[in-house]
Amino acid sequence: MSFFQGIARVSWVGLAALAGLAGCASFSVQQMPSNSYNHRVQFLVMHFTAIDYQASVDALVTGKYVSSHYLIPERFDDSYPGGDDLQVYQLVDEHDRAWHAGSSYWQGRQDLNDQSIGIEIVNVPRCERPMGHHFMDPEQSTEHGDGRLCIFPDYDPKQIELLVKLSKDILARNPDIGPTQVIGHSDITPSRKNDPGPRFPWYQLYKEGIGAWYDNDTVNKYWQQFSQSPPSLGLVQAALRTYGYGVLETGQMDAQTLDTLSAFQMHFLPWHVSGQASDKTAATLFALLEKYFPVRLEKLMQRYAKEQLPDVAPVTLPPLGQIDEVFPQHNPSERQYVNDRRIFKAYAGQGEIIIDSHNAQSADIMINGQKLNIQQPFKANQQYRYSLAKRTKNGTNVLQVANVRPLGAEIRVTIPYPTLTEAKTSSYNFKAVDKLIGDDIAQGFPGAVLMVVKDGRIIKQTAYGNQRVYADDGSLLPSPQPMQVDTLFDMASNTKMYATNYALMKLASQGKLDFSQPISRYIPEYRGAGREARTVKDLLTHTAGYASSIHFYEPDNALGERFFSQNKAKTERLLLTQVPFETGRHLRSLYSDTDYMLLGILVERLTGMQLDSYVENQIYQPLGLHHTMFNPLHKGFVKGQFAATEIQGNSRGGRVDFDNIRTYTLQGEVHDEKAFYSMGGVSGHAGLFSRAEDMAVLTQILLNRGGYGQQQIFSATVLDQFAKASDKDITQGLGWRRAGNGERAWHFGPYASPQAIGHTGWTGTVTVVDPAYDLAIILLTNRKHSPVTDNEQGYGFAGDEYETGRYGSVVSLVYEAILAKP
Repeated sequence: MSFFQGIARVSWVGLAALAGLAGCASFSVQQMPSNSYNHRVQFLVMHFTAIDYQASVDALVTGKYVSSHYLIPERFDDSYPGGDDLQVYQLVDEHDRAWHAGSSYWQGRQDLNDQSIGIEIVNVPRCERPMGHHFMDPEQSTEHGDGRLCIFPDYDPKQIELLVKLSKDILARNPDIGPTQVIGHSDITPSRKNDPGPRFPWYQLYKEGIGAWYDNDTVNKYWQQFSQSPPSLGLVQAALRTYGYGVLETGQMDAQTLDTLSAFQMHFLPWHVSGQASDKTAATLFALLEKYFPVRLEKLMQRYAKEQLPDVAPVTLPPLGQIDEVFPQHNPSERQYVNDRRIFKAYAGQGEIIIDSHNAQSADIMINGQKLNIQQPFKANQQYRYSLAKRTKNGTNVLQVANVRPLGAEIRVTIPYPTLTEAKTSSYNFKAVDKLIGDDIAQGFPGAVLMVVKDGRIIKQTAYGNQRVYADDGSLLPSPQPMQVDTLFDMASNTKMYATNYALMKLASQGKLDFSQPISRYIPEYRGAGREARTVKDLLTHTAGYASSIHFYEPDNALGERFFSQNKAKTERLLLTQVPFETGRHLRSLYSDTDYMLLGILVERLTGMQLDSYVENQIYQPLGLHHTMFNPLHKGFVKGQFAATEIQGNSRGGRVDFDNIRTYTLQGEVHDEKAFYSMGGVSGHAGLFSRAEDMAVLTQILLNRGGYGQQQIFSATVLDQFAKASDKDITQGLGWRRAGNGERAWHFGPYASPQAIGHTGWTGTVTVVDPAYDLAIILLTNRKHSPVTDNEQGYGFAGDEYETGRYGSVVSLVYEAILAKP
């Protein structure tokens, strides 16, 4: 008697009647066997029941929704009546369709109930989710994610003996089931199931001739290769699909990829179930492909070789202006009147054109339709510079180049970006805003500097009040330090824009950053707990799910003493690997310093430089902005050059205390506690100091759409990507705050155009950049240099209660002065 014939039958009805009917049939069918066919059964699927024997019988035999072809109980199960005498139970005939696979995929086939035999094995793991898991991040709540704890018991050895015998018998009768078609439930539906789990003895079955396994030497061969040059995530996804999994190639560590990698690891690397595309996981996968799908592997390895080739981007110098091109243009359009034409921004009575002759003797160069009267013939390899003061107008201007001679010769035309000039006189009436700020100063507001830029000219720069009023003990100074127009300010969260965002925009313009990519692409250790799914864009739009702030500098912070850090290296490790998410990804926009602390680290990884070194050396200094920097007291500046902030350090008038707290008046030191104590004064969210004149240049770069003079900081295309509204919030760009349609009137006032962008800073700084009006407003105050007072919310700074320190009114009155001019 064969093993199959000895299997217990739980329910078998009408077989004799069916046999009788067959015997009575008189209809004759002639046999003519075809060579073109296969067997219905293509797959053997292993399951654990996750419930005991009796509950399994109730579900699989008498239940209405699931079934299986076979059930194997285990010993020591109080609900199993057979004790130690295990039997295999057949529940559904192999010729019939059991409902065990559900929605599933393997090797190009779907709904595997139609093509498979399912074996249920009694084994009861325990899986938990944290209390209140319905509020968890979906990325953490996947079947295999960190938000799910499963404890898997070993299988009964007697069960496995029976399973081996049953499987061999099934394979003997179903020759189309190959080694790679003996699979687990989690292999065919990884986002829903994790059975038969990491304790299932796949290798033991392989040694009995059941299922697939890899050769160790082959794995080592690929591991040696991949540990040096890992395959891309997209290639790993393609390889998983080649082997049989239903994962889609997205190139991102998304939930489906986490689940699929976990399922693969449960099958082939049960001691290494991380859900990550590690080099060992990739090596195992490619070793399996070499063994079972060598032809398909060849294409994957050809792709791997191509992807390992370095991107040989053409070495190009950064443009030296808003136009910096060779004419006639290469690869001209077939449409005649689109060639050799460009637009540029200029202001009336300003502008310059630079012409380099590349063997050209002559050319027609026109600005706004007027031909320039320039010296010709050109001398070879000679540079010519001409003023455009008589040709330019405010706004968009037109360049046309024609008739470059002789044929085949070229000229290089450069038109720098506009630079700021100071208006000698101003016809704008700023009396209302002056009165507002002056009245506040008279009533106790500490001080401010207001800078207004319009049409390329500084039309207002005014200092009000004092840059320091209080001594270290909180008493009034006998002689306050007056505010100067060149006083430096702690820019607070304006750091996010004019340091971190400027750096990111520059890197994106250079092709070094794709903000749609996962953060882990650039920072490999940023993994676990759903981090792999977070993209750079999530941080920029504050939708990653982080809390607004983490008090690393306090031992009793909300996350516990483990997150206490007054050391930059430790803080960065916590940010990259430990800081939890407060909400799920994209559930809501929650403004977070943590997002920009991470973005500051990203800049450092991409550039190989500290954030302050990068922005100071690569952005500010080439622009001549020598008063914009981090940690200025370490770089030659003295306290008397700065607007003071909090009077008694970070103590809130003695109400707050923690290790190493500052209790003296802050002047020239970043106020933000995370930046000062936990990040050494340099962070992506705070730490930048600047003055109004330097900030005017940085805002003019935005109005110029990316550059200043002969320095391009970022491209207009990248600026458009960063400044446009997010899909969910018209007031949010990539980092930039937007006026929208008046939704942020408290910041931008009621008159700003929908295109206006800018940011605020906690210490009392605000910027507004409105391209529709060619206008920039920079208001720098030291509103936190004021007494701390008790209120219904606990306490606050007196300076926050003045209109000057609340931004919108000052901005509104500036707009009114601009709009009132005919």
